[in-house]
Amino acid sequence: MNLTRLRADALAGLTTSFALLPECIAFALVAHLNPLMGLYGAFIICTLTALFGGRPGMVSGAAGSMAVVIVALVVQHGVAYLLATVLLGGLIMVAFGLLRLGKLVRMVPHSVMLGFVNGLAIIIALAQLEHFKNGEHWLSGTPLYVMTGLVLVTMAIVYLLPRITRAVPPALVAILGVGLAVYLLGLPTRTLGDMAHIAGGLPTLALPQVPWTLETLGIIAPYAFLMAMVGLLETLLTLNLTDEITETRGYPDRESVALGAANMVSGLFGGMGGCAMIGQTVINLSSGGRGRFSGVFAGVMILLFILFLSPFIERIPLAALVGVMFVVSQQTFAWASLRVINKVPLNDVLVIIAVTVITVFTDLATAVLCGIVIAALNFAWQQARELYADEHLEADGSKLYRLHGTLFFASTTPFLNQFDPANDPAQVTLDCRHLSFVDYSAIAALMTLRERYAKAGKHLRVLHLSERCKKLLKRAKVHHD
Repeated sequence: MNLTRLRADALAGLTTSFALLPECIAFALVAHLNPLMGLYGAFIICTLTALFGGRPGMVSGAAGSMAVVIVALVVQHGVAYLLATVLLGGLIMVAFGLLRLGKLVRMVPHSVMLGFVNGLAIIIALAQLEHFKNGEHWLSGTPLYVMTGLVLVTMAIVYLLPRITRAVPPALVAILGVGLAVYLLGLPTRTLGDMAHIAGGLPTLALPQVPWTLETLGIIAPYAFLMAMVGLLETLLTLNLTDEITETRGYPDRESVALGAANMVSGLFGGMGGCAMIGQTVINLSSGGRGRFSGVFAGVMILLFILFLSPFIERIPLAALVGVMFVVSQQTFAWASLRVINKVPLNDVLVIIAVTVITVFTDLATAVLCGIVIAALNFAWQQARELYADEHLEADGSKLYRLHGTLFFASTTPFLNQFDPANDPAQVTLDCRHLSFVDYSAIAALMTLRERYAKAGKHLRVLHLSERCKKLLKRAKVHHD
């Protein structure tokens, strides 16, 4: 790695570390945890996944999707059970990767991916609005004007600086520049220190103080499984997005193992669980971070903030971080999805909208699952409609049906409707040269068709079955001729 690449990764990592701070603190507070638990988790997970993961340039940390999952557990059973859950959840992630199940992310349609990205972009933007509140009340008067002005200045720097120079990440210049201006001018605005004090020591190694019994396992297992699935889903989708942005290929199984191991270490050192963070990943990539060092540097900087630099870091105005995250939201949103609305099938448009809305109002896992189900049902419907038959009478008086398409659970009824056992001649031939048998429903449909012709006193001959079809028939112990 050359010095230019190291410098770019270091600056990108530093920028990303600033963006990680308020998010991880906020997510820890959402989960009713000490903010340091979020920061310890960010340090450990960000560093280890960057070192050993399958997607350089991607940033992981204490994510909001994980925090939401474990709120009820923390409230009902306490922090110790959370740490045990993080351990078990990490183990599930490792198993997922070792079983090479990361390839399942390929089953996520592009329309679902667009909805996921758009939904997260909206969530990122909406989350920033909380900083325009003081407790339960919205800011007003001078505090509101100062906050809004600083946010706009930050966004202007991020957008305009690249036109002048790309030597340093614009987000880093914006954060430090606005922070310095607030300090020198004494502007009345909230800072990171108003959210939480981040000074602390090194995380310590300790097993969670819970009874290691089947009863404990029964308590933590559902949360651990849900946490693992949500974390893996968000991570693998973010990995796909990173692949698209960088035009390179990541390794989902390796990333899954690294993420699981990082969560286990985090649980042992008193940190909360985490996964890939799309907003911080976009910041890292847009700031020039492409190598592993960018993520490692971001993670190490989090630890340095905790140990030595908290008096300075706590002076960073929240407005600067909010402005950067608003830009991230704008850059994350797939604006191209709006331009193709009139160019793609209506069903895909509905999937994009559905996943976006469900992501915003429920959670990521539910949204993606619903999107996959909708897309799968749409695909099945389209495939079923494409099945058709050519039919004609042969010279010997028999009738030939030549089927085209795919025979599976959704197309069995259209398949059977192609035939007329009552009025067909005594000899009927079914040519399957262009027909694919997919599942047992296809075999059952063929058996039903034979029974109908046999009941009508006629003979159905089946020709040109593919090897796959013959295997399915053999397994089902169905004779074919």
